[in-house]
Amino acid sequence: MTTSEPASTPAPPDPQRSKGFVVGRVAGAPVIITRSWFLAAFVLTILFVPNVQTVAPGLGAGAYLVAFVFVLLLFGSVFLHETAHALVARARGQNVTELAVTLWGGHTAYTGGLGRPLDGFLVAVVGPLTNLALAAVFWFAYVAAPVQNVPTLLLYAGAVSNAFVGAFNLLPGLPLDGGQILESLVWAVTGKRTTGTIVAGWVGRVVAVGVLVWALAVPFVQGRTPSLTTVLWSALIGAFLWAGAGAAITNGLRREAIAGLSAAALARPALLVPVGSTVAEALSARATAVAGGASSSDYVVVVGHDQVPVAVLDGDAVAAVPPTAQNVTPVDAVAVPFVPGSAVHPGASGTDLLNHLAQRSGGARLVPVVDGGRVTGVLDLADVVRAVRAT
Repeated sequence: MTTSEPASTPAPPDPQRSKGFVVGRVAGAPVIITRSWFLAAFVLTILFVPNVQTVAPGLGAGAYLVAFVFVLLLFGSVFLHETAHALVARARGQNVTELAVTLWGGHTAYTGGLGRPLDGFLVAVVGPLTNLALAAVFWFAYVAAPVQNVPTLLLYAGAVSNAFVGAFNLLPGLPLDGGQILESLVWAVTGKRTTGTIVAGWVGRVVAVGVLVWALAVPFVQGRTPSLTTVLWSALIGAFLWAGAGAAITNGLRREAIAGLSAAALARPALLVPVGSTVAEALSARATAVAGGASSSDYVVVVGHDQVPVAVLDGDAVAAVPPTAQNVTPVDAVAVPFVPGSAVHPGASGTDLLNHLAQRSGGARLVPVVDGGRVTGVLDLADVVRAVRAT
């Protein structure tokens, strides 16, 4: 079972929801049974039937019903695992977007950005601990049962399956919960979440290979031939873990690259003209600045009292003003107002910069860069988007 936290973007779209059937809500998020779950339920039912027939050979076709009940118990445990993730994530300030039961078990998705290593640790560890607690409950109920029958078989299977799910998810590699725990520990030690993500991703690749090696090596050590079914399942699980670990490494490197983005580096220079200036005066000031070495593509920012940025000249609108009217046309008439509160500090960087633009730009393409009350440049969101995509 995994948890996922999408990276921030300048204008984040609504989280994409897994395709499937919404069967309820937990922590304000939809609970989704994906189509792939039905395949998993069918396969697991078939695989568990021989165990039922061994304990109760007289059930006949009823063995399939008992096996399916076990599958429902197993995925009920998965649901409780994901519910634990969701409730703790919301308690730590995250916005839970979905709980999905899938072919591989399930996942919980949330947004908001983990602020501290402790947040990631608690969100991750509570899922496996839930399974281990369920395993203990099933086991004590099994031990207390006076006779061995179909219900006790289900209790035993519930204990073993939950113990396996809990222990397996604690393996220290992404995308498993244990990987997020390792990520949080490395984050706490180094102070860098990105380092934790990359380390946990590489360990996840080791775990992925280890799953397949285990399926092949253990039988040989015991003098047996590896089971083809076990090897195939291990290969599928290993491939899933390898892909998840690779995605985690990529996301970590991308987050590191995004952290290097800054408003100061992305901003374009600005020429300032006071409110009330004419287009002719603005053009004359630009010509003088270009003669002094400035670029003709620098923005012209209209500032008010105390150098407060008011608007930015629209090049097309300026070009449409006839030369005979430039001396009487105020710059206010050919300028696009800045969104109030959109100004960004040149020191803003990384996800803080992206979150500021997403929350404060109001859909405008240009925002002023202001340092100590002085306009130092203009930030074009198109430049920011290009920089993010290049990471």
